[in-house]
Amino acid sequence: MTDYDGVRSDPEVLVYLDFETTGLNPFGGDRVCEVGLVRTRRGQVEAEFSSLVNPGRPISPGAAAVNGLTDRMVAGAPRFTDLLAELLGLLAGATVVAHNAAFDLNFLAAELRRAGIRYPGNPALDTLRLARRYYRFRSNSLQAVAGELGIGFDRPHRALRDAYTTKAVFERIIFDLTGATAVGADVALRLQGGAVYPDAQPEVRLPPDLEEALQARQPLLVRYVDGRGTPTSRLIEPRDVYARGEVIYLVAFCHLRGEERTFRLDRISGYQPA
Repeated sequence: MTDYDGVRSDPEVLVYLDFETTGLNPFGGDRVCEVGLVRTRRGQVEAEFSSLVNPGRPISPGAAAVNGLTDRMVAGAPRFTDLLAELLGLLAGATVVAHNAAFDLNFLAAELRRAGIRYPGNPALDTLRLARRYYRFRSNSLQAVAGELGIGFDRPHRALRDAYTTKAVFERIIFDLTGATAVGADVALRLQGGAVYPDAQPEVRLPPDLEEALQARQPLLVRYVDGRGTPTSRLIEPRDVYARGEVIYLVAFCHLRGEERTFRLDRISGYQPA
């Protein structure tokens, strides 16, 4: 057993975790609407778990466009609190592995806080951080990284499938770096440069492609649904992002309007580099 910041974890046990959510802002009220989890020991699958989750709020148009989930699909699903006992049991003693790990950890911590439970302290490995540190992919989304590494996947942006894709990506990265088919979490954490944990203070976490476009001021073609429900296609140049209450806003120069505009991220139903 290894002690990571006071949490007793078995370095041989990894849990690959993926959440689908109603939006991007767990601190502003967005919720988990699907969970996928794969628990492994020494690279061998011990258990898997998958469930839709009733989030108790609508799924935003942007999130629905990505994950394909609808309010009707999750209406009869269990609440997150109904799944807590099983989820915490599967997480016990494990190091979490996720792509853009802080995003999933922030949602987990927020859901636990609503239930009056503190985040259990699991350290996390992040395939996004590893990809950025050791590779130069054209895109660092999970599906793009998997494709660049020659890993096939189907039904992207559903939680269990993405958890298995994360597993395949992580194992391929570890093999590339060490020549081993499996290593302990202690070795992987050294390669990563330390563990990932939930943010201590609320922070906006964007999908990798959008974050990189913002940093590079890269023009994007976006599909946007305005306040009247009218869809439009726009060429924008991202400039800033901020949260206000439950909503995350993207500030960008809009070529359609010829001026700087503010867009609700939950109304962006798709985007691609221009």
